[in-house]
Amino acid sequence: MSNTDFEDITEQLHTIADYCRYGASLFNQAELFYGHGSDNALSEAFTLVMFALSLSEDMSDEVMNCRLLKQEKQNILALFQQRVDTQQPVAYITNLAYFARLPFYVDERVLVPRSPIGELIENHFAPYFSEQKSPQRILDLCTGSGCIAIACASYFPEAEVDAVDLSIDALDVAQLNIENHGLSEQVIPIQSDVFSGVVGQKYDLIVTNPPYVDQEDIDSLPAEFTHEPEMGLGCGEDGLDIVRVILAESALHLNDDGILICEVGNSQYHVEALYPEVDFTWLSFERGGHGVFTLNKAQLEKHAELFIAAVIN
Repeated sequence: MSNTDFEDITEQLHTIADYCRYGASLFNQAELFYGHGSDNALSEAFTLVMFALSLSEDMSDEVMNCRLLKQEKQNILALFQQRVDTQQPVAYITNLAYFARLPFYVDERVLVPRSPIGELIENHFAPYFSEQKSPQRILDLCTGSGCIAIACASYFPEAEVDAVDLSIDALDVAQLNIENHGLSEQVIPIQSDVFSGVVGQKYDLIVTNPPYVDQEDIDSLPAEFTHEPEMGLGCGEDGLDIVRVILAESALHLNDDGILICEVGNSQYHVEALYPEVDFTWLSFERGGHGVFTLNKAQLEKHAELFIAAVIN
């Protein structure tokens, strides 16, 4: 949009509701993709409008009819134009994403948090843990922004949480989020290639959202995903290069009653094809999501030879 277009629009649209509707229409016309915390144009437009106005997204409905100043209108339109022109996810424009009902700083050094594991954390990983039996040591593998580790620490305030990632850039973002949430004494960021940085350590819970997108899906991703770090998405032809290592080595890092929870998304098909003998428990979610399995230590040990062979081969 040119400055002239901005002037024409600001003369015709006046309220917050006007700009939310206009943004949704603009995004739909541009055929943007919604897959980073939102699934529709109106939600994304609303988020950008409220961000531009420094207002909370849980404002009352009456606020929607408030009229805007000219500069506020122009600020909103500039954000709309940025979303359309760059096809950046909204979370990178606002540097804010929510996970497990908690706010996180994000930028293009980390994936935008969107894992269904957030729902598990909110439910305190029931039925695998309870008030009488809560995890005391938790490992978040491939932590990225630190969202899973920080959410675990917030919902299990007595737990010690290690947050590991290979990427120093990602760990810098995780450290910022750890500090923002006041959890520097509880969540420890560690550079680690899978388990290399936690040798000899054992946990009650290993939870991980590793890279798992197969090459076919990588080649067909919408433009929005190209802004995310590729090492956080793709992981070999079938997407399971890191998952193989996790399955082969997790038992060594779990206490006797410990469990592994791992997200593999659309690569669930590849997991089931690669390990047909394994009794994975695939979890379901009220808010949507799929491809998350759990195995306990005994199950991991039962199939240890199979898991190790898959890594070697």
